[in-house]
Amino acid sequence: MSCARSTSLKKLTPNVRPNVKTDFNTHINKPDISPEAYIDPQSSLIGNVQICRQVYVGPFASIRGDEGQPIRVEDGCNIQDGVVLHALETERDGRIVDRNLYEVNGIKHAVYIGKNVSLAHQCQVHGPAVVDENTFVGMQSFIFRSKVGKNVVIEPGALIIGVTVGDGRYVPAGKVITTPEEADKLHLITGACVIGDINTGVLHVNKQLASGYLHSRESTRL
Repeated sequence: MSCARSTSLKKLTPNVRPNVKTDFNTHINKPDISPEAYIDPQSSLIGNVQICRQVYVGPFASIRGDEGQPIRVEDGCNIQDGVVLHALETERDGRIVDRNLYEVNGIKHAVYIGKNVSLAHQCQVHGPAVVDENTFVGMQSFIFRSKVGKNVVIEPGALIIGVTVGDGRYVPAGKVITTPEEADKLHLITGACVIGDINTGVLHVNKQLASGYLHSRESTRL
């Protein structure tokens, strides 16, 4: 499903451009960006990338849909400074590599970021990966070959590799999660969790930034 919701495509710029054709990606795709999303001119979007409504993409973020693809970012997300979204190859010699894809709503993705997700400064989500809605991923965290549920809080510096993190879980700073047993032991977020509601404020700030920059005469529009 397209995020642009418009009959006219946005103009490509040096930081928003199509992928090149390779033996692991035989189709040329241009980023599909909602006119209600703000893409900072110092960010980089390449290839099969889908950016939906009210999304903020900050300076030096890199979203590369030129290897694993598609990469989809749903409504209301913020992709902050220095964040990297990338994925392992999803095609090889014309054949789909299913193990490097996750299915969401009947569609396969290399990386899927659900609605109202916050990806804080310099975190990395490397596909195959899913981060479901209303989840906060802290600074310099790393997610790879994993599914992260809804309403999760991941503190800075956590590593999540090869697991499924259930809804409403809390991942402490610097925690390394690489087995199902470790993922299952993560605590549920309760009222006692100091940063359990951190995503509410982060979403508010970044939606305001997206709207403000879009309507500012000084901003660079695509």
